[in-house]
Amino acid sequence: MKNTILLFVALFICSHFYGQKPRARDLGIPFVGTPGTFNAITDVEGVEVGYSTIISGEGKNIVGKGPIRTGVTALFPRGKAKKFSPVYANWYSLNGNGEMTGTTWVTESGFLETPIMITNTNSVGEVRQAVLKWYVDTDWYNGEDWWYTYPVVAETYDGFLNDIYGFHVKEEHVLEAINNASGGKLAEGNVGGGTGMMCLGFKGGTGTSSRVFKIKGTDYTVGAIVQSNFGAKRNLSIAGVPVGIALKDTLGYEYKAPPQSRRQEGDGSIIVIIATDVPLLPHQLKRVAQRIPLGVGIVGGRGSNGSGDIFLAFSTANENAFSRDEMRTVETMSNDLLMPVFEATVQAVEEAIINAMVAAETMEGINGNKAYALPHDLLIETLKQYNRLKE
Repeated sequence: MKNTILLFVALFICSHFYGQKPRARDLGIPFVGTPGTFNAITDVEGVEVGYSTIISGEGKNIVGKGPIRTGVTALFPRGKAKKFSPVYANWYSLNGNGEMTGTTWVTESGFLETPIMITNTNSVGEVRQAVLKWYVDTDWYNGEDWWYTYPVVAETYDGFLNDIYGFHVKEEHVLEAINNASGGKLAEGNVGGGTGMMCLGFKGGTGTSSRVFKIKGTDYTVGAIVQSNFGAKRNLSIAGVPVGIALKDTLGYEYKAPPQSRRQEGDGSIIVIIATDVPLLPHQLKRVAQRIPLGVGIVGGRGSNGSGDIFLAFSTANENAFSRDEMRTVETMSNDLLMPVFEATVQAVEEAIINAMVAAETMEGINGNKAYALPHDLLIETLKQYNRLKE
């Protein structure tokens, strides 16, 4: 009891005096593996992330006016200062009821040539066009007089809370996310593209985590970032505990006024991006991306019919691998040595999803619809009952 009281005091101090939202580990949730300095995808050197968060209005939904609960997330594999600096990449879809543009060329070419943008379902086109214009305005292709490109833009659906048919994401928000991109600590929960999302019966959103490990005595890092908007409460599992069943009578989300959505429990989507500094070729990154669903499944994802579960993995190694007219020599890790990468991927994805839920705050959106935050006190109490709270 004493330790629990001290935990809540520490969380209160962090939140109210230092402006830091608690993360899953701050609540005492145990995880396997060693995180990096920031426990974020930005622990992979060079990776930068930025957000634009759009929140305004309340009450009855008026299409085109709001309420608005949405945003944009921007991710640069080598940072935006590098401009055109392709990375080896590949992608995988567990269930394809969603969108990630540009992926056919990623697989065909083996390279990710652009930043990765994440937003809501109906804003993919606007974000894609704004990024294309940004390439022109900033000379992304370093003076080349002839180029073509396929921006990578992913989405999840926030129409339960957001006036999604009002098309509120504009060029200015895309530029804000791009300009805000940086390394270091990342905000989580109701931020960026994850602003209006729900997850496993509670408020969801943006989350991140990382793992550091050794292969043949050399340190490597895997980082994950998620836009989490999937799953049914009954399947929520944290640290091996059936939390969703234990909290089945707590508020998760509720409709306050018509029109009510046809959304079924378990519908939704999740976008996951994996970054690593392990030297991997595109076919090996496909193998990494195929392990992401294992992390999603640990916390309760089932790849439901109405879910868009789309994943991409890239490696920042082999910086000079891309050339239009010269041969290149690259380095790659043996397939027989990849198990630590697979394990780190599963672990980082699991924690990133829980971090998104722990950081997310209760949000009311269109027509009074409300998504409730995962209750920290009841979560801690439940984990204690199963002897799974890390003191």
